[in-house]
Amino acid sequence: MHFDVFTLFPELFEPYLGASILGRARGAGLLQVDVHNIRDYAADKHQVTDDEPYGGGGGMVMKPEPIFAAVEAVLGVPPAVPVVLLTPQGRPFTQAVAQELGRLPRLALICGRYEGVDERVRQHLASDEISLGDFVLTGGELPALAVIDAVARTLPGVLGDPQAAAGDSHAAGLLEHPHYTRPPEFRGWDVPEVLLSGDHARIQRWRRGQSLLRTAWRRPDLLEKAALSEEDRKLLQIAQEEDEEK
Repeated sequence: MHFDVFTLFPELFEPYLGASILGRARGAGLLQVDVHNIRDYAADKHQVTDDEPYGGGGGMVMKPEPIFAAVEAVLGVPPAVPVVLLTPQGRPFTQAVAQELGRLPRLALICGRYEGVDERVRQHLASDEISLGDFVLTGGELPALAVIDAVARTLPGVLGDPQAAAGDSHAAGLLEHPHYTRPPEFRGWDVPEVLLSGDHARIQRWRRGQSLLRTAWRRPDLLEKAALSEEDRKLLQIAQEEDEEK
């Protein structure tokens, strides 16, 4: 998959994109990320990309000309791929959205800064708007990295274990089960016996029950929307009873 990122701070991206899973995915040709500096497309000699808002008020607003010029120079007129504006006003970013975007061959991300972008970018350039959550960040760069990371994890071959993404929190509409590793005892806290049993069917039932229990505790709204089988309901009841006995 190919991402084009448009930002005023391109130097923020390479340290993250070059490390770990994303770095390996890029090296293997599974993921391409081109980062474009919007400032390079400003028409004046001082490369001005923001100005005071019409009507007054605090802060500065990113000008439309450099953003349009950057996106159109890279992607054509009109842009040949979907263009996402990262903004607190966008639709919430979820695992389902990550999977949706992961089916695209190419995607552009515009990172806002300051008080935001000129409304004409939203109206006439962006084809989608995405929000990372109900909070405000300094700019769209962190959300862009989050989108790239989450989408990349859905791509075939990016994760070493092809089943790994399916078990992630939210991948199946539930929170993930607890994880343990060596040592089996640490400061008097033991790993659950079932995980040491070697009985894979029993382990899978325990993990499913714990996933349901954790979701019921922490995100009951997710559990209400989940399509639970009769077996799921039994596993949740067992997990709840075992938890009450502790």
